[in-house]
Amino acid sequence: MAKRTIAALDARGKRVLVRVDFNVPIETPPDMPAVVADDSRIRAALPTIAALRENGAIVVLCSHLGRPKGADRKLSLALVAKRAAELLGVPVPLAHDCVGPETARRVRELEPGEVLMLENVRFHPGEEQNDPAFAALLADGFDAYVNDAFGAAHRAHASTEGVAHLLPAYAGLLLDKEVRVLTALLESPARPFVAVIGGAKVSTKIDVLKSLVAKADVLAIGGGMANTFLAATGMDIKASLGEPDREADARAILAAATARGAEVLLPVDMRWSGDRILDIGEETERQFAAHIAAAGTVFWNGPMGLFEQPDYAHGTEAIARAMAGSSAVTVVGGGESVQALVQLGLADRMTHVSTGGGAALELIEGKKLPGVEAIPNA
Repeated sequence: MAKRTIAALDARGKRVLVRVDFNVPIETPPDMPAVVADDSRIRAALPTIAALRENGAIVVLCSHLGRPKGADRKLSLALVAKRAAELLGVPVPLAHDCVGPETARRVRELEPGEVLMLENVRFHPGEEQNDPAFAALLADGFDAYVNDAFGAAHRAHASTEGVAHLLPAYAGLLLDKEVRVLTALLESPARPFVAVIGGAKVSTKIDVLKSLVAKADVLAIGGGMANTFLAATGMDIKASLGEPDREADARAILAAATARGAEVLLPVDMRWSGDRILDIGEETERQFAAHIAAAGTVFWNGPMGLFEQPDYAHGTEAIARAMAGSSAVTVVGGGESVQALVQLGLADRMTHVSTGGGAALELIEGKKLPGVEAIPNA
């Protein structure tokens, strides 16, 4: 069901609380000041912020950063506000807190088109507890609420779910696109629909695999999780990462694919380090790439090997390059797959790169996302 978006919001002169997902990596190079290492999540929210400003809104940004226990200044949003200002081309001052009299005063003093960022909402325990009293403090003084934080939409927190029940709530452009693209993937994909799933463990993605095996025409499995499937089919994976207690699940997924006529691709060759499988091999790369080339839709989540090490990044790179060269609808479901794409400079060659790993997977699993459900339908 489509959600009400900012297209339906008359924003002129209104104070709008915008939940963004600016939970970005901060790095401190040797003898250098700390910097935002990857600003892609900030860039992803720029269209929503720009649209609200152009329509005369007073924009107040709200986000978390990391998992602080109380007010941890190492997890302040100061650097994030600085980078947002550089990208927007307008000042983005940082309030010292996300609630309280001083913050309320600064919000009141803003003029249309101006932007303020609130300090890390997770400095307050009421955020993750979805405490109604804390949500009320966040909502105080605002005329509308916009959720553009797809990466946090699977959390029922005060700033992602609680506030949406206290103010007129709207989906931002990013959140709207994420939900539309990922829902279409399940409901009406161009076929053949090829799903490429990797990562370390079957146990973390069992629900995704169950959902995709019922929808996809081809399910290509790589990464450490492929070892469990290989072991389930009788292969000796030696000292490789595997989950013996999940082999029954793997066999059930293979049986489900057979029952509906879907194809499951497992590695036919591997790159080993001693007695451990650390990447898919060249023939497997060719087989996976051939199916991607023939696909109408490709969904990818999870690396094909230990891609942090160059010797075992070949499989992940092969998938990324095959998708970049494909005419299919190509959707990448967040997490390490996005990191690999960014490193290879191929992110802009995809139809859609999700900003939310966990949220994207839960949507693919068929779960309801609290941050999305709280927004009224269009």
